[in-house]
Amino acid sequence: MQGCPVSAYSPAKIENIGAEFMDKSRFTRRGFLAGAGVVVLGGAAVFGANWFNIGAQAGEDGTLSTPQAHNAALSGAIVLVDIRRPDEWTRTGVGEGAVPISMLDRDFIDQVSAKVGGDHTQPVALICARGVRSRKMTTRLQQAGFTNIIDVPEGMLGSGAGAGWIKRGLPTVVMN
Repeated sequence: MQGCPVSAYSPAKIENIGAEFMDKSRFTRRGFLAGAGVVVLGGAAVFGANWFNIGAQAGEDGTLSTPQAHNAALSGAIVLVDIRRPDEWTRTGVGEGAVPISMLDRDFIDQVSAKVGGDHTQPVALICARGVRSRKMTTRLQQAGFTNIIDVPEGMLGSGAGAGWIKRGLPTVVMN
């Protein structure tokens, strides 16, 4: 170590170098954790937006608001199908005029087909809790040959599309 003064490597200097390194290391960890937090919160926001069907709007092409669906079902203009699970029907009831057919039933498509007498051109509206499952099942029924499927994106509990069947005070039928 010729030409290097001993004081350049004093314990105080080495400690400062170590502290500098630790500060940078903590910053990197902190930055990593902050970035990970942003990713997790962003993912949660997207999940929440989908769960509550934030972007949906009732009354667009191929959709009905809950009052529109209720009136159309009572007049016979549509077959309104509540695609939720039986335990959900028990908790909230089924909207008046709706036919309860769980989307989880293996013969779901056959049951819907039977309700329209095999006429896959007849208008069928789907309602679930918040409009997420009904939107997905619309595609499934279209793939099965139904040509006039209508979504009720508010659902029974409300979503970004509106207050929903229950909060609007629309009548329900108790299911046991």
